[in-house]
Amino acid sequence: MKTWFITGASRGFGHTWAAAALERGDRVAATARQTGTLEELAGTYGDRLLPITLDVTDRDQVFAAVHRAREAFGGLDVVVNNAGYGLFGMIEETTEEQARAQLDTNLFGPLWVTQAALPIMRAQRGGHLVQVSSVGGIAAFPTLGLYNASKWALEGMSEALSQEVGPLGIKVTIVEPGPYGTDWAGASAAHTTPIAAYEPIRQARQAGATARAPRDPSVTADVLLRLVDLPEPPLRLFLGGYPYPVAERVYQQRLATWQQWRDLAEMA
Repeated sequence: MKTWFITGASRGFGHTWAAAALERGDRVAATARQTGTLEELAGTYGDRLLPITLDVTDRDQVFAAVHRAREAFGGLDVVVNNAGYGLFGMIEETTEEQARAQLDTNLFGPLWVTQAALPIMRAQRGGHLVQVSSVGGIAAFPTLGLYNASKWALEGMSEALSQEVGPLGIKVTIVEPGPYGTDWAGASAAHTTPIAAYEPIRQARQAGATARAPRDPSVTADVLLRLVDLPEPPLRLFLGGYPYPVAERVYQQRLATWQQWRDLAEMA
């Protein structure tokens, strides 16, 4: 039996993974801004589910929630930083409030959860932090600049974290999903006020996104269960096949550009 702490568990990946963990007999502290969608799971699995109302941007709330989970279950084996949303709009269109809110949820939220969980995991000499990034954490796309920024920052933080806590017996995995129907682009999304000059770029991006049918997030459940059971889990794991050609293209382009301009770079 593993004990999980999952943020953003009201829907999408978080709800899917909470249900899968409970189904196999694990215990789950499931957090969300609105926990009403967890009532069915609570009715089915009883006290193996601990629903916690949480705004991950509130550091004090985060620490209280993590300690409540530890008190209820005695420890934490798997912490999944899943809470997040998409901010859609051009860089020029993005307000300060929108930019800060995106980073508060997608970057600082996982930071606060990680900081709250690490003392528990250090005392246990073990644990697994699963940081939910995105294909947008390795490649940038127009209309998603601040979302990309939040996920690229999460990836950098998490890679450094893995080197800091690995010697202490704590594992870190950055999960990078492709397109799934998690509502991050639906009701959970935020949008900038459009500037007309960018409309052709926006329409081209929307047409490309519409052409890709997002997969049902439920197909990822078995993958996550297998991941957290691995004795030596990977630092990075794509979900689905979509990110592979994106990553191959992006890294080939980066390497080619660096090599093309190496003579100029080495003049410095």
